[in-house]
Amino acid sequence: MIRKILKLIKKYDEIVIARHIGPDPDAVASQIALRDVIKNTYPDKKVYAVGVHVAKFKFLGQLDKVDESKLNNPLLIVVDNPNTYRLDSVDVSKYNDLILIDHHPKEDLFDMATVTYVDESSSSAAQLVADIILSSKLKMNADIASKLFVGIVADSDRFLLGYTNYRTFRTVSRLLKDFKIDMSKMYEKLYTRPIAEVKFQAYIATNLTITENNFGYIILDEQTIKEMGVDSSAASNMINDFNYIKELLVWSFASYDAKNKIYKVNIRSRGPIVNEVASDYNGGGHKLASGARLTEKKDVDKLFEDLDLQCKKYKENNHEN
Repeated sequence: MIRKILKLIKKYDEIVIARHIGPDPDAVASQIALRDVIKNTYPDKKVYAVGVHVAKFKFLGQLDKVDESKLNNPLLIVVDNPNTYRLDSVDVSKYNDLILIDHHPKEDLFDMATVTYVDESSSSAAQLVADIILSSKLKMNADIASKLFVGIVADSDRFLLGYTNYRTFRTVSRLLKDFKIDMSKMYEKLYTRPIAEVKFQAYIATNLTITENNFGYIILDEQTIKEMGVDSSAASNMINDFNYIKELLVWSFASYDAKNKIYKVNIRSRGPIVNEVASDYNGGGHKLASGARLTEKKDVDKLFEDLDLQCKKYKENNHEN
């Protein structure tokens, strides 16, 4: 598959690299690193990493604005996103060839892609992009390697999550050995945050509702988000900080985004399968890490009810009290 990917990259003079809406560090790092390594290898190619800019991740590099109607037979590469309805700033119908690089369960983009490099056991999309580069003659440098390191670290939650395996450490060790990444510097850029976000995390912990089935949830309205001095994406950026809390099997934060008039719902689990529940609400993701975007609060309430029921079934099936 890697050979086919490289062949398509070499073939096209114009390449667009896209990812999902509401991106995390893995999505941004993957697309920018891939853009930069292609440009570094093929200086004459026009390569664009597209999507809505996220100020929090500006240290990973700038995104591009492009008018698809003015492109001449471009190649589309999608990273860290398995479905069309969560694509940010691209129209799949405008591209003849599509490369999908992803670590999520297969959805519609898998069947639409010309070539796929999909591995659900991978820690991150950044790990897959790094593996492609390290297995090829694409020209990587320390800056590109540092971006990929950040993507892997962020999506594996510093190598704590279950999708981390020996291949993750093998890839990271290559990046560290070959490109002398300054880990302390990259950790500082990734995890430094304002005191307002620390207080916001404390607010969530204080106000989290935990059911008898060990489901924890909170709905954060526009006024609360404004009073806490954070934005609507803040909760999603800290949801992994609630791992390993004894009383929680599944936990979910719903934040209202007033600008786009939607509830951003993030879900994490320590056992119960949650992506199947999320898929009933136009969401999806990994078995233990998923999300959804909903326009109505009643749908958020119903999603929470179904997640609570999933916890109940899990406890019954595993004979947990």
